[in-house]
Amino acid sequence: MMYLREANERGKVNFGWLKSQHSFSFGHYYDAKHMGFSALRVINDDVVQAGRGFETHGHRDMEIISYVVSGALKHKDNTGNEYVVPAGDVQVMSAGRGIMHSEFNPSTEEPVNFLQIWIVPNEKGGTPSYAQKTFGTQAGDDSKLELLVSDNGREGSLRIKQNAAISRLTLKAGETWEHSTEDQKGYLHMISGNVQAVVDSETNAVEIGAGDALGIYEQDIIRLKASEESVALWFELPK
Repeated sequence: MMYLREANERGKVNFGWLKSQHSFSFGHYYDAKHMGFSALRVINDDVVQAGRGFETHGHRDMEIISYVVSGALKHKDNTGNEYVVPAGDVQVMSAGRGIMHSEFNPSTEEPVNFLQIWIVPNEKGGTPSYAQKTFGTQAGDDSKLELLVSDNGREGSLRIKQNAAISRLTLKAGETWEHSTEDQKGYLHMISGNVQAVVDSETNAVEIGAGDALGIYEQDIIRLKASEESVALWFELPK
């Protein structure tokens, strides 16, 4: 069994200064068929114009991850954190019992494109926290999968309060990747490129490109073959 979310079917918002595509129901966009996948509640693909952004607003009891695709994002919150998050960096904000923050594009010329990801925590309340890190394949490391976020901070990843992990998958044209979900669920969100995906529980292969996503369930296997250089986020999620 496979959950397929095609890019052109996502919810769309255009405020001029903000263009956003919602993989799951969010704000004024509602679709009962797309309320989230396991603990993954939000993936918003946001493009914010130069000098614009989200005014100060609040969150609680949510693990919020920002993945900057291009440009840079400025974060400021009421706990004293004020940072610019450039492309390649990942930001994690654990809202805990409550936090106020703003997000702006500090550039005067270019837009920022980032994915805002919400994961429901496995414990409520607690002290809000913030972390940010630059990720990139180390010299001599030819691994296709780089761990960005996890439940315990292993391998230098940023920690969240959920039995989940997010990795960046990078494939060159012609390269393949295979993964078994075992006792978890898996979710693949394409950032760029194009791959052919084969899921053991399905009869037919599917072609997915930028903005497309697919989810698979426990005890299944996904196999990918890249038709061009491709980048995706791979989520391991609780059943």
